[in-house]
Amino acid sequence: MSSRHHTDDFMRGQIIGKIEEERKITDVAREFNIVYSVISRLWKSFKTTGMCSRRHGGGRVRSTTPAEDRYIVLSAKRNRRTTAQQVANQFLAASGKQISRKTVARRLRGGGLCARRPVVCVPFTRQHRTARLQWCREHHNWTEQDWACVLFSDESRFSLPSDCRRQLIWRESGTAYRPENIQEKDGYPTCSIMVGAGIMINGRTRLHVVANGTMTGQRYIDEVLLPHVRLFRGAVGGKFVFMDDNATCHRTFAIQDCLDSEGIQRLVWPARSTDLNPIENVWDALG
Repeated sequence: MSSRHHTDDFMRGQIIGKIEEERKITDVAREFNIVYSVISRLWKSFKTTGMCSRRHGGGRVRSTTPAEDRYIVLSAKRNRRTTAQQVANQFLAASGKQISRKTVARRLRGGGLCARRPVVCVPFTRQHRTARLQWCREHHNWTEQDWACVLFSDESRFSLPSDCRRQLIWRESGTAYRPENIQEKDGYPTCSIMVGAGIMINGRTRLHVVANGTMTGQRYIDEVLLPHVRLFRGAVGGKFVFMDDNATCHRTFAIQDCLDSEGIQRLVWPARSTDLNPIENVWDALG
């Protein structure tokens, strides 16, 4: 198969010589493994100008010199958080030459520096910070016995391989990963599951599939509170405290009525405080 690439002056002379020997352009293209259109344009250009050397285009002049390129890369290395536009502004102030942000980005890529998107953090308002600080102060004097009565809970969605169609329900145990504590059911309809988890510092762990689809308040009652949280309440006793986040499906009136009827005390939780929940480490381990 022919390929298309640039030819040097020596090869161009050879091609012109072959055609002057009354060789067909198709045969010459096949011999040099070059597409027909390149040979044809070369022959037409030779008949018009009498020259077979490639005319180099002028192109646009580079806006920066090699020394200025090194200055741009050095400026970015001195402060890795600087944006391309800020580097362009610094270059303008230092040299008086205006360059675009895209030019700076190209020079940085040439110097081995690639752009990185900053990590998107949870935005905190003044009210959020105040609520978090107040919550920490209120629970600062809690003892280990107090925290041992708290069940931390959360949900997270996990993607499954396309051939995986099983639902795994992990039952309560101090060693929840033992095979006898796993119940398998075939026919799970999708390739992702939402897993709910509850942990306590005394070693009690409970993992269960809570939803295939959207979690609603009623499903939260039927699939989480009644079959799982109520059992922890009975095992721990009257000092039991249940922690869940401020998701919309967790804060319905029906859920609060269910907790009140079962005598389950809920831990007040500040908004946007995922980092305070130790169960996040469970998701890292499961992932």
